Amino acid sequence: MTTLFRRATVVATVAGLAVIAAPATAAPSSGPVIAEVYGGGGNSGATLTNDFVELATVGTAPASLDGLSVQYLPGSPSPSSRWQSTALKGSVEPGGSYLVAQAKGSGGTVALPEADAVGSISMAAGSGTVALVAGTTPLTCLTAADCAADSRIVDLVGYGSAVVRETRPAPSASNTTSVARAALTDTDDNSADFAAGDLTPVNAAGEEPGGGAPEPTDARIHDVQGTTRLSPLTGETVRVPGIVTATRAFGSARGFWLQDPEPDDDPRTSEGIFVFTGSSTPSVAPGDAVTATGRVAEYYPASGAQSLTQLTGATWTVESRGNAVPEPRAVTEDTLPGELAPQPGGNIEGLPLEPEKYSLDFWEAHEGELVSVTDVRAVSRSTDYNELYVTTKPDQNPSARGGAVYLGYDRPNTGIVKIESLIPFSQRPFPQANTGDTLAGVTSGPVEYDSFGGYTLMANVLGEVKDNGLEREVTRKQRAGELAVATYNVENLSAVDDQVKFDALARGVVENLAAPDIVTLEEIQDNNGAEGVEDGVVAADRTLDRFVDAIVAAGGPRYEWRQIDPQDLTDGGEPGGNIRVGFLFNPKRVSFVDRPGGDATTPVEVVRKAGKARLSISPGRVDPGNDAWEDSRKPLAGEFRFHGRTVFVVANHFASKGGDQPTHGVNQPPVRGSEVQRLRQAEVLRGFVDELLAADRGANVVVAGDLNDFQFSPTIGKLRGPLEVLVDTLPERERYGYVFDGNSQVLDHMLISRAPYGVDYDVVHINAEFAEQASDHDPQVVRFRPGGWWSWWWL
Repeated sequence: MTTLFRRATVVATVAGLAVIAAPATAAPSSGPVIAEVYGGGGNSGATLTNDFVELATVGTAPASLDGLSVQYLPGSPSPSSRWQSTALKGSVEPGGSYLVAQAKGSGGTVALPEADAVGSISMAAGSGTVALVAGTTPLTCLTAADCAADSRIVDLVGYGSAVVRETRPAPSASNTTSVARAALTDTDDNSADFAAGDLTPVNAAGEEPGGGAPEPTDARIHDVQGTTRLSPLTGETVRVPGIVTATRAFGSARGFWLQDPEPDDDPRTSEGIFVFTGSSTPSVAPGDAVTATGRVAEYYPASGAQSLTQLTGATWTVESRGNAVPEPRAVTEDTLPGELAPQPGGNIEGLPLEPEKYSLDFWEAHEGELVSVTDVRAVSRSTDYNELYVTTKPDQNPSARGGAVYLGYDRPNTGIVKIESLIPFSQRPFPQANTGDTLAGVTSGPVEYDSFGGYTLMANVLGEVKDNGLEREVTRKQRAGELAVATYNVENLSAVDDQVKFDALARGVVENLAAPDIVTLEEIQDNNGAEGVEDGVVAADRTLDRFVDAIVAAGGPRYEWRQIDPQDLTDGGEPGGNIRVGFLFNPKRVSFVDRPGGDATTPVEVVRKAGKARLSISPGRVDPGNDAWEDSRKPLAGEFRFHGRTVFVVANHFASKGGDQPTHGVNQPPVRGSEVQRLRQAEVLRGFVDELLAADRGANVVVAGDLNDFQFSPTIGKLRGPLEVLVDTLPERERYGYVFDGNSQVLDHMLISRAPYGVDYDVVHINAEFAEQASDHDPQVVRFRPGGWWSWWWL
């Protein structure tokens, strides 16, 4: 499971991300906070001559800064690194700013406005840590954990690759961009709270670079939006007229959408824009004719994401009320192009929009405008974060059960759009839907961009869910002479979870998987799960025992289990959870060959004896010291016996896809940076399989688990050859077991030695498509048929 973060204090969960460092965590601030950090002043290509830190307050009263300091630490501190400190005095007003000027470089042409405090710290542009500290004595902590324990820290932001940060770092900045809070809230997660974007230093007097508050320029919304993804008026203060079409009156990113009722004739220019009011609820309503004045800014919700053009620091005048709201533009099957975006091999922000050729260009050309969809099919469950993905192209890569299958980097599902609701949940709860249900009737609202899911219809008119009767699948029971091997990612299962989760997972094993002989498990956590981050607990015996007991209670066999405890905080996943892979097996059907010596650091070796392969230790971890497995789960190999024959099973959970740029992002094609580690992991695993087959060309090998990559990826390509990728044997409409951003896709795999002749393979759909789920992954099972594969296997 992966934890990422969203705008408006929403937190999302997706598969496989490894948290690799304990976070620094001060209590969420209720007073002064760091609002913006910039370390590129005076560097090559910079406009501003100085680095700066801007402060604000989340409180409703002036926040005193007397006796406080702003301090800086390099992003990757060495043992000799030291914090640098700049003393503060005065206060910061609610809704105001406090500007701290830092070192001046030799480049740049524009000076900061008069600073409220002046230091001489030279901060790095791309990565570093800035802390707001009670007192002026330099901090001494050099790790996230140590800084979390220092009560003097009022607020802290690590950006780029900073080691010291709150939870996850803010994006990298540059010589021309800063990191700034999207809204004045403090969730103690730098990634959630900060985004990279334009430089916006403002002092306590409200002055900007160049001096004074600028006189606004009269413009129309289409002038602000322009014909590319970036506004040609970014950084300028404008005054625009329009009709209010919708408001967002909750969360930390409040505001309203404004649309010009007198559009131009250029299909590339949007007539809508979001007016950002922070945590203040706007006192406007749909139908109000408004003249809004504000600074044009590009909001970047995450690194690699596209931006949202908006007005910030806005004021407005309501000219009249009760006006007709512009008609939403209907988005139908033929509206969106089949191509996703131009593919220049880099940033597409400066390219002229081609909304008739590319789907992402279409959405950008209507950013902020009202759009509508009618009677659309859901291609995801309603998520825990009140989102629903639908498709406007029902015939584009449909799954067998109503989803949209992701079948290649060059085969995107361009008809998918995410739905969120602007209607207060007290008035109408978000609809609960399964994949394949219909969102019936008209759903309409303005278009917004979110780094999670891309372009989003923010509905202020929401259709009704029509249940299309999706049922959880049940696979058949293996026959007496068949060996059934399954894999199941049980999503951070720990002994402290509620019994309802254990029971639901157990029913899946017994009823839906028909009690397979062997099950590889992924995301088994230690006995206290994430409750103990640095308590040294790594054992998972209570977790596994509870799972076995739940399976028995559900009518299944009493499985035995095998696993190896990892070293504390080395295998990624939820902080403190110490996730690992393991085996369940039914001792009445299959036996496990126990060979002592397996531990967290000892590698399993392939031994050749009497012309056959065997394992030196069982269970044993595959090359656990290899840096390919850094902060990631190590594969676990086990030797089993079935009807007197040996079967080698390797359980896996490869590194997450966290950190990859989104498919709908600003770089096309997106950079899949996480793939590098998975490729190295696949090479190590392939080497182990090759050793088994070199020792015994007829060795019976099953490689299973959450490989966190697609069947068409280079990662899986590394394993082809000696291994058959079983998902390839299914029809395209059935190649999925996980749903993300509305795409039904493959992350879990089962691979076997030799061709799958006489093999019966099934992805059992019981979780990923359903609003209620025991895990976010569907399990898989393969049955080896006697007289079929046995005749190949048991040579």
